[in-house]
Amino acid sequence: MTLMMSDGRKKTKSGAGGGGGGFGKKEVATNINIRTKSRPNNNNFVYAGSIRPHDTSPSRIVDPASVLSLPDYAIDGIPKQKSPPGRRIEIKSPEDIIKMRAAGRVARQVLDIAGALVASEPGITTDAIDAAVHAACLERQAYPSPLNYRKFPKSCCTSVNEVICHGIPDARPLQYGDIVNIDITCYLDGYHGDCSEMFVVGGKEALDDAGRKLLQTTYDCWVQSMELVKPGVNYNVIGKCIEEYIVPRGYSTVKSFCGHGIGKIFHMSPNIYHYTVNQQLDTIEAGHVFTIEPMICEGLSDPYMWQDDWTATTVDGKRSAQFEHTLLVTPDGVEALTGKLEGSQIQFWEEESAVRKGVWLGTSEGARRRAEELNGSR
Repeated sequence: MTLMMSDGRKKTKSGAGGGGGGFGKKEVATNINIRTKSRPNNNNFVYAGSIRPHDTSPSRIVDPASVLSLPDYAIDGIPKQKSPPGRRIEIKSPEDIIKMRAAGRVARQVLDIAGALVASEPGITTDAIDAAVHAACLERQAYPSPLNYRKFPKSCCTSVNEVICHGIPDARPLQYGDIVNIDITCYLDGYHGDCSEMFVVGGKEALDDAGRKLLQTTYDCWVQSMELVKPGVNYNVIGKCIEEYIVPRGYSTVKSFCGHGIGKIFHMSPNIYHYTVNQQLDTIEAGHVFTIEPMICEGLSDPYMWQDDWTATTVDGKRSAQFEHTLLVTPDGVEALTGKLEGSQIQFWEEESAVRKGVWLGTSEGARRRAEELNGSR
């Protein structure tokens, strides 16, 4: 789940509704057990593309006894834990890493369940996907991290076509040829695991050539940037790599949202920029854990906020794509804590990648070996 930059601003058109967006919006205390917030309905609101909000079901309930632990915002929607002072990047302890591996594995399992529904159930609604995600989290004694985080009303984000991020699951049936990003974060035993992936309704054959190119380019720039992560490298290489890869191919990268550090806290230092930052940032060190999650657009990358104060679409209605892993920096490279498992769906952009074909699990010796074994078993 992305983090909105502090300077992120709402883009509006003539006649569009007002209000702030993203994680910077005003926090209002509420009890998740009684909240049933409906979407605003301003008939004068101008949408950028063809996607429209549909009816939403009430927020799903979590019995505290069904999970190993609750995040600090679960009841009132207000996150209370803070990053280390001075925006210092936390180096995870061996105990932290064990628990983060477990949280990442659960997040991947849940994402696989959600993605399989896109392919196997034509016309499924994103609300039905959210129900499956919610149930799958609880079955694993994990809390669905997005639920009530700064008042987000659902257990996952489902962002379709021109929706950049933070799409709220609703009653709209997915249609043949839609592209959808499913963003899953699971809070297991005090730690968050965060990942997202694109899925195509109807598979590769349902997608036009432009859509295939968008997904392939987004995937390849993401993998290429992750390949650069290792101790001693400056964090600025990530965004520079992404932007240099996608701009010559005619795409833009969203600057209003970024990746983030993660652990006991959902969003913490460092911010991970998906565009060129012409200055020295922090140096990557073993034990750092963060997400890389570029949002790449066919046209303009400015976010256009819906009235629900969460859904961010492209301002021109053109499509956007995104991938995300929770990454652990190791002494010899990086590992995806949310990497694919045996039985995970392999997508056409993995098979046809110009950067590294097959499942990508990281660059460390252990990650490369596991990827070879997984790819060889298919």
